[in-house]
Amino acid sequence: MSKKFIILTSLILVLAIIFTGCSSPSNEGKDPAGNNQTAGGKKILRSNNSSEPGSLDPALAQGTHESWILENVFEGLMTFDENGELVPGMAESYEISEDGLTYTFKIRDGVTWSNGDPVTAEDFEYTWKRALDPELAADYAHILYYIKGAQAYNSGEGSRDDVAVKALDEKTLEVTLEAPTAYFLELTAFYTYFPVNKNVVESNPDWAKDPETHVSNGPFKLVRWDHNAKIVLEKNESYYNADKIKLDGIELDIIEDQNTAWQKYEGGEYHILVDVPTSVVAQLKAQNDPQLNIGNQIGTYYYNVNPDVKPFNNAKVRQALSMAIDCETITENITQGGQIPAEGVVPYGLKDENGNEFRDGVGSLVEYDPDKAKQLFEEGLAEEGMTLEEFNSGQFVILYNTSESHKKIAQAVQEMWRTALGIEIGLENVEFQVKLDREKAGDYQISRGGWIGDYMDPMTILDLWWSESAFNDVKYNNEEYDKLIAESKATDDQNIRMENMRKAEKMIMEDMAVIPIYFYTQPYVVKENVSGITYVPVRYPMITYADIAE
Repeated sequence: MSKKFIILTSLILVLAIIFTGCSSPSNEGKDPAGNNQTAGGKKILRSNNSSEPGSLDPALAQGTHESWILENVFEGLMTFDENGELVPGMAESYEISEDGLTYTFKIRDGVTWSNGDPVTAEDFEYTWKRALDPELAADYAHILYYIKGAQAYNSGEGSRDDVAVKALDEKTLEVTLEAPTAYFLELTAFYTYFPVNKNVVESNPDWAKDPETHVSNGPFKLVRWDHNAKIVLEKNESYYNADKIKLDGIELDIIEDQNTAWQKYEGGEYHILVDVPTSVVAQLKAQNDPQLNIGNQIGTYYYNVNPDVKPFNNAKVRQALSMAIDCETITENITQGGQIPAEGVVPYGLKDENGNEFRDGVGSLVEYDPDKAKQLFEEGLAEEGMTLEEFNSGQFVILYNTSESHKKIAQAVQEMWRTALGIEIGLENVEFQVKLDREKAGDYQISRGGWIGDYMDPMTILDLWWSESAFNDVKYNNEEYDKLIAESKATDDQNIRMENMRKAEKMIMEDMAVIPIYFYTQPYVVKENVSGITYVPVRYPMITYADIAE
């Protein structure tokens, strides 16, 4: 009898509930008003945001629980249109110098903030320098490091005046980069690059905490925020592209429990649901239900392993934990949404210097081998002077944010480790923001991690484990890795860039700084009377241009 069969048998209790208690979706559900629109004929798109935002200030946001909202209430120099194409947003046009270093953006005429103030080039200069201000301590400041002088200012080694972004006049913004960056235009459509109103921010430090004082420049504006309960957006009639916005508003509940959110969708209270229980995805997929969409996503699901906690400081122990996980079983029997068992940290969908899959050029760096895992684990424990009994008395746990999917994956991994390695690992679920805060503080042993790319380049993943990254929750610190990443950012020679990034990925997988589980897809459900949902692989489904039929 094979070990894989034994593990599959052991997982029966974990998986048995997946196919129970899941009724067929109703196509005839109505919203609380009795139809698909609110009273008065207004088109209000309803959904669930799954987690309470930590901040609705673009500079302080750090995840999809915030970005899905920010992408509807703010807009950068570039944006994604109704077809999912990158197009000018607040910028009417732009020019790039022959050396690829200097970008000159022209701000559109007539664009305003939701309070009526004009959006100016000075707002962008102020915003980007504010996000880099060391005193603000923005987690995502490093994504601005492509700008000349940005890293030096953020790290306290340079001045604000040395950051090479300057408003030449009210309508003209000039930006000079450290090195030519092919994806810089796409970066300006990312939320850390979204502008904030200089006058509002300087007059009220708490401007982003209250809908009464929240000022934005996008297709919608924030009008209500019941913390941990509901967020309401209203169409911004002064938005320059308002004639293309069909919705009058967006209402988002804040419910962490996937099953509760699914019940509300099934009951007709939601028009779209992104965080769908795995059991539901499996059923809808089997039924070829037209409500189910599975988008390609640039992202990786992984486990952080805290190297400050003995014996996880030992690379052999981390390698053993990885080798004992059957990722194929997880994707086939638990997630069931077309996810791909991880072959490294960089997912499919990103191109190399020849326009081919970057992933194919690196090959698979993840191996499932329970026998070798057991050998490595025993060697690693011995090197740390720890016995199996001492390990099992250590009360180690997998930390994950509240979600039925995360729970089932953790239960499966827990059982695989018990079967292959003889170890007992506990489980602990907390709210998403609590998980993020504990990871930042190093208050965990093993934690569920995941990253959706910010732009279409392998660097969007590999940059996570640069030693100074705010999202380097395992505190990976490897001088050679840092050197490869720095060299990749400092050149526009794609051959050098890609080869360095291939070496960097192999390096981090040899160290097994994190344990990749699978490459994401984005399963989501949409009612059949809703149109205009577009999908970009580095974003949640775009609801900005959605429409609701009678």
